[in-house]
Amino acid sequence: MTRADGRNPSQIRPVSFELNYAPFAEGSVLISAGSTRVLCAATLEERIPTWMAEKKRGWVTAEYAMLPRATMNRTNRERSRNSGRTHEIQRLIGRSLRAVTWLEKLGERQVICDCDVIQADAGTRTAAITGSWVALAQVGDRLLRNGLIGEFPLHDQVAGVSVGLVDGEVLVDLDYTEDTRAQVDLNLVMTGRGQLVEVQGTAEGAPFSRSDLNRMIDAGWAGLERLFLAQRQALETAGVTLPFLAPA
Repeated sequence: MTRADGRNPSQIRPVSFELNYAPFAEGSVLISAGSTRVLCAATLEERIPTWMAEKKRGWVTAEYAMLPRATMNRTNRERSRNSGRTHEIQRLIGRSLRAVTWLEKLGERQVICDCDVIQADAGTRTAAITGSWVALAQVGDRLLRNGLIGEFPLHDQVAGVSVGLVDGEVLVDLDYTEDTRAQVDLNLVMTGRGQLVEVQGTAEGAPFSRSDLNRMIDAGWAGLERLFLAQRQALETAGVTLPFLAPA
């Protein structure tokens, strides 16, 4: 299949990370994945939620929002309460980040990752996960450099990518036009060591087979490897060291 932008089926869109995009945040990055752009800003708070009292560990959570003109047609702001979709995406981002965080090493601190979609061309939730991890790594580096913690609080990378079955072919990192045509829509979140964090797969019409699922996971992993490399390169350029990557 020839894709509209000339990519091969397993190729992700061009991705870039602009670190320190929000200078007042303890960690921030503008992630661009094709035409999708998400600002991820991590805020460090010297406190934990009240329900975590006495647990002697930190917490990582996330909030997600889409600007009204991030899409082709204006969407209303969510003022009084979040939609079910927004709530589900926020929980997904938080779960993904906590999967690679040693909460005990954070101490009694909370990190809130705010993910604001500036421009949407599909894959916003996976871009938010990928970018938020970079912002969270900046927070961990800041805490360690300032002597506030004794060890880096992250033990692996995490990233997300969309995969779809379009006209019987597996495509990685779908744009909007591909997403609307997909017979199967899947969001894949994995760690840098290849462990699964979340697999969200939905048949938009006919059911799909176990072999189709395996093909999509394999193709998605190949795309995620490129995202992990881009994450590491962006942090290295900013002077952030990832101790868990050091040779034993």
